[in-house]
Amino acid sequence: MFEYLSGKPAELSPAHAVVDVNGIGYFVRITVHTYEKIAGQDTIKLYTEFIIRDDGQYLYGFADKAERQFFRQLIAISGVGAASAISILSAVAPGELAQAIIDENIAVLKAIKGIGPKTAKRIVVELKDKLLKEGFPGQASQTAAAGPKAEEAIAALEVLGYPRRVTQKPVQQILREHPGLSTEQIIKLALKRL
Repeated sequence: MFEYLSGKPAELSPAHAVVDVNGIGYFVRITVHTYEKIAGQDTIKLYTEFIIRDDGQYLYGFADKAERQFFRQLIAISGVGAASAISILSAVAPGELAQAIIDENIAVLKAIKGIGPKTAKRIVVELKDKLLKEGFPGQASQTAAAGPKAEEAIAALEVLGYPRRVTQKPVQQILREHPGLSTEQIIKLALKRL
């Protein structure tokens, strides 16, 4: 329903924000990581997820689309509600969470309040293959930050059958070591390192 809200923070805490959008205050539940990113700003932008349940309507906000996408993936899992997903994303940064799921590190998930061993295993089972195939939320934006050459090289390597998670690090290293290379040269060097 709402893609994002942009306005002045009327209230701000690690658990919620009230965003003043042209005189209307929207109460938005947020994660600790979102709070850390928006704290101290005069104007904030939150990517939102609107959820209607029997007991009410809730608006959840995230500092970036990647965290919101991870939230959506988590709430799609049976037994993981919005409150649990917010707790998970508040306790562990999205990149660390994705790595824990890929590594099947159940202990990281069980350490989060409200997440038991069965739910932790379910999260790993349902998200691991998806994260390996599609990459984790925020991964593509990290690559894009390295530049269009990095994104082109990684996309070309994906066509050759290499997963994004495997190619991203070598491509970024190559670009740090040799910033002036063409996309073709980056691909050739990356193939030698894979």
